[in-house]
Amino acid sequence: MNGKIEAEFVENFLVVWNPKEGSELYKLGFYGKPVGIPKPKVADFDVPLILDVMEGLYLLEKELITVFERTKQKKRTKVKFERLRRRARKLYEEFDLKYAVYKDLRDRGLIVTPGVKYGCDFAVYKYGPGIDHAPYLVSVKSRKDEITAAEIVKAGRLATTVRKRFIIAVPDLEKDSVEYLIFKWFKA
Repeated sequence: MNGKIEAEFVENFLVVWNPKEGSELYKLGFYGKPVGIPKPKVADFDVPLILDVMEGLYLLEKELITVFERTKQKKRTKVKFERLRRRARKLYEEFDLKYAVYKDLRDRGLIVTPGVKYGCDFAVYKYGPGIDHAPYLVSVKSRKDEITAAEIVKAGRLATTVRKRFIIAVPDLEKDSVEYLIFKWFKA
């Protein structure tokens, strides 16, 4: 892949219109969702690929994609990293903290997907959706956040019920690092 895969910024998502290029991105690390295929069994598909803004920003930072958008006059304009990040900050609460964790996990070779259905920020896979189940559920917290015992128990119960480990990720934006608190539950 030559790093010139084009993604169009449309509303709150990025779209890779070329199915071949979308398939290549998907093969690289399960990036995006092919349109109309909720759980792809194969990485070769003949439909556009929809990227979440967070993963699109990561791919742009890694120079794997270029991003453009159409103006009202139908002209194509290039979207640079800072501009896309500003847009992402409007879409996500605490975007910078969440992006720091997303980036750290991806840089470690893990597959990161939204964790909304589990009530957390991310579901994290070692190998990828359809290959294994996400062994980790990650909630991103700031050092200033207070976490109650009830919140930890609730998250732990959910994680245990779906056979996953619950992790709290605490990024330090100044040091460009992330600390992970992994909870292991046991029966007394």
